[in-house]
Order: sequence, then structure tokens, then C-alpha cells
Amino acid sequence: MALKNQKLKTVLVTGGAGFIGSHLVDRLIKEGYRVVVIDNLSTGKKENLNPKAKFYKLDIQDKKIKEIFKKEKPTIIFHFAAQINVRKSVEDPVLDAKVNILGSLNIIQNFVNENRGLDFQKFKKFIFASTGGAIYGDAKVIPTPENYQENPVSPYGIAKLAVEKYLYYYWKVYKLKFISLRLANVYGPRQNSKGEAGVIAIFCDKMLSGNQPIINGSGKQTRDFVYVNDVVEAAILGLKKNKVGIYNIGTAKETNINLIFRKLKKITNSNCKEKHAPPLKGEQKRSCLDYSKVQKELGWQPKFTLEKGLKKTVDWFFKN
Repeated sequence: MALKNQKLKTVLVTGGAGFIGSHLVDRLIKEGYRVVVIDNLSTGKKENLNPKAKFYKLDIQDKKIKEIFKKEKPTIIFHFAAQINVRKSVEDPVLDAKVNILGSLNIIQNFVNENRGLDFQKFKKFIFASTGGAIYGDAKVIPTPENYQENPVSPYGIAKLAVEKYLYYYWKVYKLKFISLRLANVYGPRQNSKGEAGVIAIFCDKMLSGNQPIINGSGKQTRDFVYVNDVVEAAILGLKKNKVGIYNIGTAKETNINLIFRKLKKITNSNCKEKHAPPLKGEQKRSCLDYSKVQKELGWQPKFTLEKGLKKTVDWFFKN
């Protein structure tokens, strides 16, 4: 249902042609917001874009971002554009920092500059897609709460943590309200199956096309898999609730990669074998997030079971 009093609110979504960003854009348009998207289409796809959104093909590091802020005057930012590949961040930490730290700062600073002297309390908000998987490192407390010491062991995790620290600074100094969503392993329709990230998308693609998926290491490493629609719901609640802070978005359930393989094999009716490759250097053993804080403060909890989410994901890959 569209919000009557939000009709003309302009929302800027960076990465709005990407996997999570495009689902978020669809939801915002459905809710009656005017949506502007910035995406360089490096991993995002034109076909993911909602035709009702205004689109700028631009990198978040670009100086022309300033002109978009001047012209569009967004009052809400969802910052979902990023270099999302943990392995790529290990191979090229400088590139990762340029995109994920300097690119983020370019968006935040332009937002602040455009609103300087105005009252930030009047619904100005910045919602950031952080990481719950990579920010804690191999935590000793599972499910891991937000107050656990962050020990990222990848440049990707370090960059996301740095942006959270910058957002805290902008909140304290400029009163820029922010929500940082520490996302678990997000999966669902539109996820890129050709990249290194997104084991469910990769397995779906390979199984449906009759190719052999490969499990890295023993497959006993665990992840917390959260369905994309649940993540979008968390982002919308982050916007609507008058809260500032950092929230884990996960299911508090550990699932190992071997189990994911077996579940997908059954759903896709694949006859592939369970094949393993050597483990990846520096890969986390366990990752699972405690979502009790976001449940208490924003009223969010995951609605999609793994079975339901996997079936919906397989259906999408089958049709596409």
C-alpha cells in the first residue's frame, strides 16, 4: 500500500540494478516513493531495473554524483552499491577500499553537503548495507550479537566496518540518522550466479544447466542464509522506524554447505555428484547472526524458511 504522506519523497538507491538493490527499488516504488538509482552496472543488470525508477549509470566514486544530489535532492539514501566479492578484496585491497570506503564517503559527504544548514531531523536518513558475515571474523559466540568485538579478516569486512565508523561520526557531528544492516548470506532471485559470491546461486545455475558444482573444502563450513525479501523488509523498517544504529539481519541458524548442496540437488532433481576442492585460503569456518536486537527495536524477524526460499530461488533460475 502506498503511503499517502510519502508520495513525493525522493529516495536514492545506490546499486539499485543489483541483486538486493533491485528488489528494494521494486518495494519502494510499490510503497509510493519516487526512486532514483545510481549503478555502474559492473555487477548490476539493466533488466533488473524497475522502469519507474530514474536511472543514472555512474560509479559511486564519480565526481558527477554531486550534480545528481543537486538535481534530485533525495531525502533518503539506501547505499547498497559495493565491491561485493570477498576474494577480490583479498586479491586487490586497494581497489576494494577505493570502491567501498571512498565511494561510500563520496555518497555520504554529498548527502551532507546538499543538506547542510537544513534540519536533518526532518526524515533525512542513510541506510547502509553492511556485512554480518565478514565483519565479526570467526566468532566464538554463535549466533553472534552486535556487541561482539568485530575482527574482520578480509579487506571487504574492514571496509564495511570503516564505513560504519564514518556513519557514526556523521551522526554525532551532523546529526545524520543512519541504520547499518549487517547482512548475513543473502540469497534469492536475481543473484549473480557467475561471480564468486553466492553459493546458492552458483549451485542452482550449475545443477539446472547439467554442470558439476564444486564444494570448497570439507563443506562443513557454516553460513547464515537469509532470503532477499526478508532483507528488503528490514531495510524498509530501518527507514520507517525512528532508530539509529547497527543491526544484524540473519536467521540465527547455521547451515553447512554440504546440506545446501543436498537440498538443492533434491529440489532441482540434479544427478550431479558431491565433489570437493581444496579449501579457500582464509575462508571463515562459521558465520551465524543473532537478530534479537532488530526484533526488539524494529520488529523484524525472518519470515522465509530455508526450504521456502530455496524453492523460490530454484524456480526463478529455472525460468531465467
